[in-house]
Amino acid sequence: MITQSLRSASAPAGSPGWIGRKVRLRAITAADQRTLAGFDRDSASGRAPQIGGYRHWAAHRASTGDDFQLAIETLRGRMLVGSVWIAETDPLSGRFGYGVGIAPRHRRCGYAADAIAVVLAAMFGERGFRKCEVSVYGGNLASLALHGSLGFREEGRRPDPELLRGQVKYPVTMGITAREFAARHPDFVGDGPLSLSTRGRHWRRRRGRHRRAADLG
Repeated sequence: MITQSLRSASAPAGSPGWIGRKVRLRAITAADQRTLAGFDRDSASGRAPQIGGYRHWAAHRASTGDDFQLAIETLRGRMLVGSVWIAETDPLSGRFGYGVGIAPRHRRCGYAADAIAVVLAAMFGERGFRKCEVSVYGGNLASLALHGSLGFREEGRRPDPELLRGQVKYPVTMGITAREFAARHPDFVGDGPLSLSTRGRHWRRRRGRHRRAADLG
């Protein structure tokens, strides 16, 4: 359920971007930069620092070449709630990675899951990548659960542990292929293999007139 593509991070702010159920991914504007820096401050002051934690401003400064950062904006109200950084893109192997961050006050609203699904559908369907790999720290149970619910599988734990307050936390590598994503999320792809859909935000799979009562729940 994605409309129109965002060709690059320098696309005009008014372009449609990549659209999901709850959020739209669009180019970062100058006005966004101060807000994203504020999200970083809120995260740093609200809890203990986390190894490998996503930093919006650092991602923005690191966005060069094929790596780019997009703003995560709600469809309702067009409110900036976070950002996603598409990185480590390798067209030859067909692999890419990403980092995603949602402002503390906007978490647990489903924005991260929707943004990730939008990224996967666009990168697999529009840009032809075949696999996505991410690194999640073992102590980040919420992120591990989120990626598991989206269909990612644990593929390994790096042998280099990092210490945080006396605990050992291993980066967990998780991955999902284009085929696995299409099978698990058919509503995010079109009739062809991972083709971008042009369905509206209120699209629902059509049912016959005599659908079962169990389907009405």
